[in-house]
Amino acid sequence: MPDRLTALLRADTGGTPVIELEGEIDRDAEGPLFAAWEQVPAASARVVLDFGRTEYINSSGLAILVQLLARARAEGREVHVVGLTDHYREIFEITRLVDFVTLLPDARAIA
Repeated sequence: MPDRLTALLRADTGGTPVIELEGEIDRDAEGPLFAAWEQVPAASARVVLDFGRTEYINSSGLAILVQLLARARAEGREVHVVGLTDHYREIFEITRLVDFVTLLPDARAIA
């Protein structure tokens, strides 16, 4: 897996935009993450962030995720999250990011 974050937009079988994250979410993640967000169709009310290939998230990465969630809220979009490890699920709970996203058990729950 790459150290630097790659963020690729795809659509699931139901047409929901999914941003697949691979690598590290740190201070360098803002560019790739927001570039993928810009590609999400304007009419999409829901976006899924897939953390299944994410190796590492540090405090700077969490701050970038908070910025993205604030943008999603301003745009009236729901953010759903899949692929978090137990460790990062706990961090999302401790930092209360779970108040702003819907955690899904796995990618099959997206549709």
